[in-house]
Amino acid sequence: MNINQLIIRNLKKNVKNYYLYSFALIFSVALYFSFVTLQYDPAMSMDGSIKGEAALRVASVLLIAIVAIFLIYANNIFIKRRGKEIGLFQLIGMTKNRIFRLISLENLIVYFGSLIVGTFAGFAVSKLMMMALFRITDIEEVATLSFSGKALIQTILVFMAIYLFIMLLNYFFIRRQSILSLFRTKSKTETRVGNISVWEILMGIFGLTLIIAGYYVSSKLFSGDFNSMNQLFAAMVFILAAVIIGTYFFYKGSVRFVSNLLRKNKQGYLNINEVLSLSSMMFRMKSNAMLLTIITTVSALAIGLLSLTYISYYSVYDVGSISSPDDFSFVSEEDADAYTEALDQTGIAYSEEKVDVTDARVMVKDIFGTNLEEMQIENNQMDMPVVADTALEDTVLEDDQVLFAGYNDAYMQMSQLKDEGKVQLITSEGKMDADYIGSTKENVLSRAFTFGAPAAVVSENTFQKLKQEQLDDIQTTYDTYTGVNVEDRADIETADDIFQSMTFAKENENLSLYAQTESQKKTMGLSMFIVGFLGLTFLVTSGCVLYFKQMDEGDEEKPNYTILRKLGFSRGDLLRGIQGKQLFNFGIPLVVGLLHSYFAVQSGWFFFGTELWTPMFVVMGVYTLLYSVFGLLSVLYYKRIIKEAL
Repeated sequence: MNINQLIIRNLKKNVKNYYLYSFALIFSVALYFSFVTLQYDPAMSMDGSIKGEAALRVASVLLIAIVAIFLIYANNIFIKRRGKEIGLFQLIGMTKNRIFRLISLENLIVYFGSLIVGTFAGFAVSKLMMMALFRITDIEEVATLSFSGKALIQTILVFMAIYLFIMLLNYFFIRRQSILSLFRTKSKTETRVGNISVWEILMGIFGLTLIIAGYYVSSKLFSGDFNSMNQLFAAMVFILAAVIIGTYFFYKGSVRFVSNLLRKNKQGYLNINEVLSLSSMMFRMKSNAMLLTIITTVSALAIGLLSLTYISYYSVYDVGSISSPDDFSFVSEEDADAYTEALDQTGIAYSEEKVDVTDARVMVKDIFGTNLEEMQIENNQMDMPVVADTALEDTVLEDDQVLFAGYNDAYMQMSQLKDEGKVQLITSEGKMDADYIGSTKENVLSRAFTFGAPAAVVSENTFQKLKQEQLDDIQTTYDTYTGVNVEDRADIETADDIFQSMTFAKENENLSLYAQTESQKKTMGLSMFIVGFLGLTFLVTSGCVLYFKQMDEGDEEKPNYTILRKLGFSRGDLLRGIQGKQLFNFGIPLVVGLLHSYFAVQSGWFFFGTELWTPMFVVMGVYTLLYSVFGLLSVLYYKRIIKEAL
């Protein structure tokens, strides 16, 4: 038999192993090629649109890292599954170099065959991805199916480099293994662990304690307990270290400890379902601790980042309204008059509102629950824009009352603003005591006046007095705010085109809410698309890794299922136990990852948007649904093994 015949026979013989390897390759190539195709698409660098090429280029580097690690791991599992075969080749007299050439030729056929299929698959889905991106970012362009030669060359070079590195690892694997060790590689893929020790119990308790401590500190991260940047940085480092190390110890000891308690609670009388499900946690979870820690941590990172980007995208319109309460905002009456005159000429109906503004110094010590120096508020006083209560609908204040208007969640979280208290309005004639009666999100001024902070609302009498007795060292930047709102929303785009075409005296201070919202939607839509793409890549790769490991465990445990079948247990009995086992194997990393991501998002979501629960639950729900697919595939694989066991 010559080498070519041997290669063909090996390919046929290992088809059940190669189809997994081929799937991993095809999936990875398709993802990477379609992603790089977007990078070189002209729509990513259109004038007046998003500058997405640079962002996609950075993301492609991360994608290479994820794909490379995945392929290396998949190859590592595959080569170990063929350890006995490689040992037989040596027994019949083949040298290690000749075996390596044989393995390399087989891999070359499978690898580059999968590369071709994956490239065509990536080309086929690239238009779908482009359509999704245009949809998310509201780009009014037609998605075209165009083949990129640059993307093809880059894909070939990247996967050629990965192939060479994989072959190098295979070479070292074959060279350092003896014949005896090759016959034992498959049985050593998972290390069985004996009875639980006191040290493991302590390790498990310590791991849970670290995770809980990390969660607690994350919930207090921006609550005012950390009053300096050094303290804040130290807290973040502690959270990261505590959660990651705690997760490792959790898998190393806590899971086995809990499983042992469950077993002792039943005094050793376990049914077949409990034996099959608990055995995985009792004897394999510890040996998989590092892998599960990595999968859990990166899963939490993917879910957290995607949740935050979706929060930003979901809250685009709410965040925009904080910047301005009206469609078009002006700090100069001359600019406002010029713009309304242009609207009159085009026949666009609008409403106009003018608000008088002054500035006052406010003593805020009693109503802020955080360190004022950290917010760069000196002497417990801050200069604030002030408007009369007529600027807010259905609001009438007494002369000794103050209301704050136009805050965002991040400001409230950082300032810990109270619901009531005492303030002082400082004028050139002295101090005016006033009752602070709360705050409202309703905005009355644009960010040109507030710079992201709230505005103070007082009665008309108090406003006039503050205006007349203003401190000499307070410089009121603008004394009138003008807001213009388009009556018919169908005219808003035309109105914005007019705004953008005009030259104003205060060019950088006037604001188009429509233009700002559209710009943020494109930016956050692109971010969500990229993070979602990378998150999906890791979801599939990590799911495949766990699936591959379950295949290994299933093949190794097949003799056990044969014995159980001979003892009279039915397929249904074994399958119910396997379902419980997969619930643990896939469910525990998923639940822990979801908890990590929840506490990470919950600690700082307010910096990204105005809505937490809906975006986060949507992301977690979709991730859980897709992740569960791999658990189902593992159950189906075990079902086939059980069927073949007898």
